[in-house]
Amino acid sequence: MDFKELTVGCRTYRRFKQTPVPDELLHDLVEAARISSSAMNAQVLRYVVVKTPETVKAMQPMLHWAAALPKELGTPKETETPTAFIICCKEGRANPWADIDVGIAMRTMALYAYANGFGSCMLGNVEWPKVQALLSIPEDWHPRLVLALGVPDHKSTIVDLPGDGAVKYYLDEDKNYCVPKRKLEDICIVK
Repeated sequence: MDFKELTVGCRTYRRFKQTPVPDELLHDLVEAARISSSAMNAQVLRYVVVKTPETVKAMQPMLHWAAALPKELGTPKETETPTAFIICCKEGRANPWADIDVGIAMRTMALYAYANGFGSCMLGNVEWPKVQALLSIPEDWHPRLVLALGVPDHKSTIVDLPGDGAVKYYLDEDKNYCVPKRKLEDICIVK
């Protein structure tokens, strides 16, 4: 798969087959994030890997999925949930650019996962105090995003914006995600 195919295919997935994410892949995802660029090389990011079925299941009610859709359509059912999570945290007093590092790390892991047959969804609408308590995350590790992982059980396709310019994603008749994107010429100035 070339890089363009990888970036186009690496969409957000919210329904998954119940195939476990291999331990080796979870290790490789965190390793890829670890060696990614870091502002001022501060390396303030920390990770929590959640892989046991019991803990993955316990986290589900603490996550809020697909805000653009009704809950019954956007939230994965028990047979569609991710099979692992990686939580990205900032340790201590981070520099002002640490959230950029979070984005770089999460996208790196999402691309790596997709290149290995696994989809992902980055989640920020999370009940963090409950997650921190469940996982015994150290107090000075401040969770920023969750990367939900699993084998996708639906398609996610980029579509043109409708005439009214709405950017909300939606489901088609087969419950596959349609994600409107602006055209390149509408977002880029070339001089």
